[in-house]
Amino acid sequence: MTIRSAVLLLFACRWFAMGAEPAPVEAGLAHVKRIYIEPLGGGEGSGQMRDMIITALQNSKLFVITDNMERADATLRGSADDKIFTEEHSSSDSIGIHTTSGSGSSQNNSTGIGTSTRKNMGAGVTDSESSHSNERRHEASASIRLVDSNGDVIWSTTQESAGGKFRGAMADVADKIARQLLDDTRKARAAH
Repeated sequence: MTIRSAVLLLFACRWFAMGAEPAPVEAGLAHVKRIYIEPLGGGEGSGQMRDMIITALQNSKLFVITDNMERADATLRGSADDKIFTEEHSSSDSIGIHTTSGSGSSQNNSTGIGTSTRKNMGAGVTDSESSHSNERRHEASASIRLVDSNGDVIWSTTQESAGGKFRGAMADVADKIARQLLDDTRKARAAH
């Protein structure tokens, strides 16, 4: 092989490689119809979080959720954590003012007649208040990514919650993940 042939081969390979650029993330997300959801890493509640994400995505009717990884267009991976803890709050306030005064005098003469004077004053104000409370807290978080069949990440999100008005922290995180994926998928499909 001559140097000229090697250079031409190098340019040809480079030209072919340029045409094989990966599709933009939006294009990959637009074509996802069937999703496999892997068991999530993280704490004890990660299995329950996975089940909640499956339910939320299944209810959307936008995707088919499959337990067969080979049939999936993309795989949802990530980790989740669920923490329940008690937060303690203590406070104490105190005010105190005290004052006293005293005076005294006594005189006696040789005839047994004497005078005595005594003065005493005093004041005091004390106020004390303390409070102690325990608050049970529940927080959940998850970092999720959608990976195509080539192993490329085509979508990701991180969500956390201390609970919603009508749902617990884990259900709120699962719902946020599903809503974000649904919104981004609809936008990607509308663009194509």
